[in-house]
Amino acid sequence: MAESQARRAALEDALISLGDVAVAVSGGVDSTTLAVLAHRRLGSRARMIHAVSPAVPPDGTARVRALAAAEGWRLDVIDAGEFADPRYRANPSDRCFYCKTNLYGAIAARTRATIVSGTNRDDLDDWRPGLKAAAEHGVRHPYVEAGIDKAGVRDLARELRLGDVAELPASPCLSSRVETGLMIDPVELGLINEIETLVGAAVTTRTVRCRMRRDGLVIELDGAALAGLTPDARAALAVEITRRARAAGRDRPVSFAAYRMGSAFLRPAASHG
Repeated sequence: MAESQARRAALEDALISLGDVAVAVSGGVDSTTLAVLAHRRLGSRARMIHAVSPAVPPDGTARVRALAAAEGWRLDVIDAGEFADPRYRANPSDRCFYCKTNLYGAIAARTRATIVSGTNRDDLDDWRPGLKAAAEHGVRHPYVEAGIDKAGVRDLARELRLGDVAELPASPCLSSRVETGLMIDPVELGLINEIETLVGAAVTTRTVRCRMRRDGLVIELDGAALAGLTPDARAALAVEITRRARAAGRDRPVSFAAYRMGSAFLRPAASHG
């Protein structure tokens, strides 16, 4: 408990030291929790920026808008413009760099406040090109500065009484479902979200991903959910998914697999160490 309190104090000190802040809030647990704490601690010195695009899950936007109304945030909803960037649309292995470059550039054009992100200490253990874009725009990461990891963020969300926000599963952008090298297509992102919503309503599972691959659509579920999916239920879901894919002009074979984080990401063998 004492350690948790010390980290929260360090986080609040980090925020206070920055003066006016602009929180890049996506609607996930990390940035949402940071936005709530920043507003409660800094008041009008904290401004929330939420970017909408075909890659942003609609439930994330709905969560941000609802919290903004409940908490009284200064909220700006913007288009970061990444879909006008052909480098992003080409979906290279460093797609996130171009996404965050557009996001932070759009925020910086609207405010002189220090931009802060919900990056936590665990994020530093993975290759994240978006962190390079953050560094180029002077973005600060208060969780990292306070030594807070993902579990610490969830604990903080509970302390702040944010309800189900603390238990939100990881929800990266919809473009993360598209296999590296395949063009990012807004129609396909809409289909991915539709299919994930369908499967999430039909199957009791903590995690569902609809992967858009060169050889078809792969529906990934956590191990227990996949094991409990009967052959009849699997077949019925595949039929409905195929129907919706065809309606969107995307007639592709459907298969099921165990969830693997980042399985659509094909990282070049020699890149970035």
